Amino acid sequence: MPDFDAVIIGSGPNGLAAAIALAQQGWKTLVVEASDTPGGGMRTKELTLPGFHHDVCSAVHPTGVASPFFQSLKLEEHGLRWVHPAVPLAHPLNDGRAAVLRRSVDDTADGLGRDSVAYRLLFDWITEHASELYPDIFSPLNLPKHPLAMMRFGTAAMLPAALLAQLFRTDEARALLAGNAAHSVLPLEHLFTSAVAVMLQMSAHAVGWPVAQGGSQSIANALVSKLQTLGGEVRCGWQVRAMKELPSARAYLFDTSPRVMTSIANEALPASYVNRLHRYQHGPGVFKIDYALNGPVPWLNAACRQAGTVHVGGTLEEVRASELDAYEGRHSERPFVLVAQQSVCDATRAPDGKHTLWAYCHVPAGSTVDTTAVIEAQIERYAPGFRDTILARHSMNCAQMERYNANYIGGDVVGGMANWKQVMTRPVVSLCPYATPKKAVFLCSASTPPAGGVHGMCGWNAAQAVLKRIKR
Repeated sequence: MPDFDAVIIGSGPNGLAAAIALAQQGWKTLVVEASDTPGGGMRTKELTLPGFHHDVCSAVHPTGVASPFFQSLKLEEHGLRWVHPAVPLAHPLNDGRAAVLRRSVDDTADGLGRDSVAYRLLFDWITEHASELYPDIFSPLNLPKHPLAMMRFGTAAMLPAALLAQLFRTDEARALLAGNAAHSVLPLEHLFTSAVAVMLQMSAHAVGWPVAQGGSQSIANALVSKLQTLGGEVRCGWQVRAMKELPSARAYLFDTSPRVMTSIANEALPASYVNRLHRYQHGPGVFKIDYALNGPVPWLNAACRQAGTVHVGGTLEEVRASELDAYEGRHSERPFVLVAQQSVCDATRAPDGKHTLWAYCHVPAGSTVDTTAVIEAQIERYAPGFRDTILARHSMNCAQMERYNANYIGGDVVGGMANWKQVMTRPVVSLCPYATPKKAVFLCSASTPPAGGVHGMCGWNAAQAVLKRIKR
């Protein structure tokens, strides 16, 4: 008899989700983690000063609160508390203006002036039907359970964001779409870059963009707690280098990049399959800064001061240029900067009167260039005096990101490029993207559908593939 039914390598959201899904079916599961704490991209640490709690990777969680699997787990019973900022997202522009993504479609549309009708046309219906859309959005490509809803969503989602933005006439509406599309880490001229934008904006209206009280580590802790109630086990500080180091099991699931999986399971996998995995592409990386601040960021626009997330990058044209630069191997002089200010709604993040700030921009893969100066110059454009609030900072370039987590290949924190080819064939062309030619070996990471985000659905989908292939 094997020691375990399933061994999961990696304790990110997908590894823990896969373990839970299998444990719910009575499988004896073990999760092994190289780091000293579980969580993968869901870790929180005092990176700057004592009492300032910074999210190391993921920070704001629209996909977490939308995830059908996470919703089913009742993680609030395990200590998780979602905290919603007054404003999900603001995107500042010149002269103190800002595009503001609010919880209500109507409130958002009303703030977009002459684009209000177009905004309602795009988001009213799909927001109303979001609960039908999420199960299909979070699944691998197949026949949708709600074809009409997916057709309405997909008509916009398949377009390049630069083209869909032409639906709007105001700088505000165009910038709002561009900033959300930039989460795809692709040039906005690429097909399907609208998918991320439309999904994120719909989610702001349907479920919000919350943070996890106390930090993203709280999500990992809740998932571990849930797994333990089902008899599952997590062992940290275990760096796996070869399959022979692992206990015997009927299934092995890798919550890792394809490259890390092949380095561990190379001898168990056919060379032809390994070669296909090695052709899997990773995109640009990130340069990230965490700040301890002596007060709130002095944004010129009032909505920015209430927003959990701020997209700092100016107009559609500026965002397009920045993302193209990173993709083509250049460092932008005016990068698009994703900013999260969790402490505006979660007082546990910093001492009284103090704040945290989380910021990163996209840079060429593998970059070791320090982009602190250009990031801070961008924030200063819309928050004069920002530098005066800084007590301490902690930065990580692409190489440091990969050293921190071997799955962040070249600083790519989203699990691989999401261009149209790899949306359709992630990580390879296969009827079951989670299975490998080796019956007992599976991939369950963000390098499988539905790709990056703290939602656990890659892991849940992989678990269903395991249950279908291996009968207990």
